[in-house]
Amino acid sequence: MAVRSKTRVKRTASLRSRRKPRVVVRHDLTEPEPGPPLVPELIPDRRERKRQGRVLREKTPREEHARWQPPADRPDPIALLEASNSGRLPSLVPIRHARMLEDPFAFLRGSAIIMANDLAHTPNTGVKVQACGDAHLANFGMYATPERNVVFDVNDFDETLPAPWEWDLKRLVASIWVAGRCACGATEAGCEEAVAACVRSYRRWMGRMSRWSFLDVWYARVDAESLLETIHQQERGSAERTLAQARRRTQLATLPKLTELREGRRCIIHDPPLIVRTPREHAEELAEVLQVMAGGYLSSLQGDRGTLVRRYQTVDVARKVVGVGSVGTRCYVALLLGAHAEDPLFLQVKEAGPSVLEPFAGKSTYAQAGQRVVEGQRLMQAASDIFLGWCQVGGRDFYVRQLRDMKGSIDVERLSPRGLREYASMCGWALARAHARGGDAALLRGYLGRGDVFDQALCRFARAYADQTERDFAAFQKAVRGGRLQAHEDA
Repeated sequence: MAVRSKTRVKRTASLRSRRKPRVVVRHDLTEPEPGPPLVPELIPDRRERKRQGRVLREKTPREEHARWQPPADRPDPIALLEASNSGRLPSLVPIRHARMLEDPFAFLRGSAIIMANDLAHTPNTGVKVQACGDAHLANFGMYATPERNVVFDVNDFDETLPAPWEWDLKRLVASIWVAGRCACGATEAGCEEAVAACVRSYRRWMGRMSRWSFLDVWYARVDAESLLETIHQQERGSAERTLAQARRRTQLATLPKLTELREGRRCIIHDPPLIVRTPREHAEELAEVLQVMAGGYLSSLQGDRGTLVRRYQTVDVARKVVGVGSVGTRCYVALLLGAHAEDPLFLQVKEAGPSVLEPFAGKSTYAQAGQRVVEGQRLMQAASDIFLGWCQVGGRDFYVRQLRDMKGSIDVERLSPRGLREYASMCGWALARAHARGGDAALLRGYLGRGDVFDQALCRFARAYADQTERDFAAFQKAVRGGRLQAHEDA
C-alpha cells in the first residue's frame, strides 16, 4: 500500500507539470491596499525584554530612587487636603480629619493626594503598569474568590490608573516605615529590615514571574494559607483568627448586624453619623440609587451576573461612612433580598472621581470614573468580585461591589516588628503579581537585577519620606488646633 501511494503521488505531480499555466488578467490598474497582517507582530522574547530593562538603568540609575528632596515650589500639604475635600459632603469632612489625626500612619492613609504630588517629582523609568495608586500597607487584605476560596491581594482601587510602577512601590515602602515607627514599635533598623523584605520580595517574585508564561502569571494568586505559612508562630494566632473571621463574614452573617425588622419589613439600622437612612437632604439621590440598581448598574455586568442580580429585589438603601481617605465621598449600602428572608445580598455603591494620579500620569481612557476603578481592579486582582460594576447617581460616577464578602485584613498597628517584616514581604509579593498582570515582568526583572541595589535605594527613600510624612502630620495637627480644619467624629 505504501508503494502504490507514492506512485500515485508522483503521477499526480507529473500530470500537473504538463498543464498549461493559468493566466489571470487584472482589469484594475491600482495595487490593493495592504490589509492587516494575518499574524500580529510578536513581542520580543524574554531575553530581549530583560536586556531592554537593563538598558533603562542608564537612563534612570537604580541608586537614583533613594532621592527625596522636597522641591522649592512644593505645594502646601494642607492646601492640597482642602482641595481634595471639594465635592465631599461637608458634614462628613470633620470625620475624615478626625480619623487622620490618630497618628502619622492614619494621616498617610488619608492623604494620597499629597504623596501623588510628591511622587511626580521622583525619578522613574517611564515604564507604566496598571497601578493601584494608593498601595499603602493597610490596602492589602483577604477576600473571597468566586469559587469561595480566600486569597490575599491588593484590595483598594479608588485611585487606580496606568502609571509608573515605582509610584506604587514607593508609597508602600513609605507606609511600612511610617507604620513601623508609630504603630509597631520598630526601631529604625527594624523599619529598614521590613522595607528591605518588601522590596526584596517584590524583586524576587518579579524575577520568577518573568520566566513564567503569560497564562501562568494571569492565573497566579496568593492564597490566604500562604500568608499563615510565612508568618512567625508569635503572629500566627492573630492571622488565623483574622482568616477565620473573614470566612464567617458572609452575606447571611451580615444580615443581623446591619439590619433590623421594622413592622415586618427588613431595614438597614440607622446609626448616625456612620450609617444614615434616607436623610431628608439626600432623599432624592437615595431614591435614584434604587432606580439605578434596577437599571444602569445591570448593563455594566456580564450577562449571567446580570441575570443573577435581577433575581433580587432592592428593599433598602442607606448612606455609609467608610475608610479614612474616602470619608466624605458619597457611599451607600443597598440591601437586596431574594425569594426568602435568609437570602440577602449587600452591595456597596461608592462614589468614584478622577484618580489623584491623573494630573501627573495622564487622564484615564475611561470617561466614567466608576468604570476606571472596576477595569483597573479586574486587571490587577487575581480574582474579582462577580458583582463589580458601575453606574451614575445624581450625575456622579459610582462603582458597585459586594459589602463584607468574606473580607478581612491584618491589623497593621498590632504587628510586632518581626510581624511587620513578614507582612511587608507578603505585600511585596502581592504587588509584584498585580504589576506583572498589567505590565512586563521580564522588563522589570531586567531593570531590578539580582542584587540589592534597588532594595537599598528604596530603604533610603522610605526613611526620608517617613520624615516628610511626620512633618506634614505636624502641620496638619497645627491646622486643626488653629481652626483652619475641623475635626470631630460626631459630625
